[in-house]
Amino acid sequence: MKENQVSHTALLLAYIRGYQAKHGSLKIFEDHLAYHLLKDEERAIFEQQFTPPIQFIESVDPVGAVSCHDQAARLAWTMRFIPSASHSLSRARYTEDALEKAVKQGVKQYVILGAGMDTFAFRHPEMLDTLMVFEIDHPATQDFKRQRLAELNWKIPQNLHFIPVDFTMESLTSALTRSSYDPQTPSFFSWLGVTYYLPREAVFSALRDFTGIAPAGSTIIFDYMDTDAFIPGKVAKRMQISMEKCRKWGEPLITGFDPLTLAAELAPLGLRLHEHLGPSEIKKRYFQGRTDGYSVVEHIHFAWAVVE
Repeated sequence: MKENQVSHTALLLAYIRGYQAKHGSLKIFEDHLAYHLLKDEERAIFEQQFTPPIQFIESVDPVGAVSCHDQAARLAWTMRFIPSASHSLSRARYTEDALEKAVKQGVKQYVILGAGMDTFAFRHPEMLDTLMVFEIDHPATQDFKRQRLAELNWKIPQNLHFIPVDFTMESLTSALTRSSYDPQTPSFFSWLGVTYYLPREAVFSALRDFTGIAPAGSTIIFDYMDTDAFIPGKVAKRMQISMEKCRKWGEPLITGFDPLTLAAELAPLGLRLHEHLGPSEIKKRYFQGRTDGYSVVEHIHFAWAVVE
């Protein structure tokens, strides 16, 4: 992400959530508020970007191209095709389902790392009666979001806390220490859409910080790409196209992990892999039998780890 500039990916994910809330017939994840976080002109930019010429659609999906008879149909095709749509919706569903279970078991703090335009605190005011929510993100992205919330006149819940952090300058431990976060209270961390943008050692450094600041029994859920996504000849075509787009946006995907060794790599950090979903498991849980064209994304995995 460019310095002092809101994350393009954060805005894209808000658009994806808003698009499915407005147009999706079979909801993977319901976020009826995300659409409001983008202005009309910002939504128009994404719609222009994601309405490709019919020739491009024919080159990658000749069968699907037959039904792309107008601009709306071409946009709908793109939203089914791009990995970030199906992936971001299913990982959000997975995470918030797990959070709901954790709260029933006594979790009192929810830390959203790389929160972007997340709307959880506004969609679930009933949970904030007992749950403290901490949104952590780069200062430029968080400033953009807070300005947008002010423009919308949305009341900030008392239990929602914003923590701006530039992880090139400050650690997670330092950031949480200067907040009202309680390191003795069972906590739930979500870390979505981040690991593949960071160097490998930065990922493990952040996980070490997590185990150092969260008590035993605390949870972190994160998603990651497997190493095949970075190998020519093994990477799926639509993932390859998406990775090239991210590079052009100045947010390149650079890191993947081996699903077969992840548990062993987490163990020295004090983390136990509680649940680990690969594409086949994600497909069974969220995409089996769907008829709207959304499908599981190749190379993407969900990890649910617990502090020992």
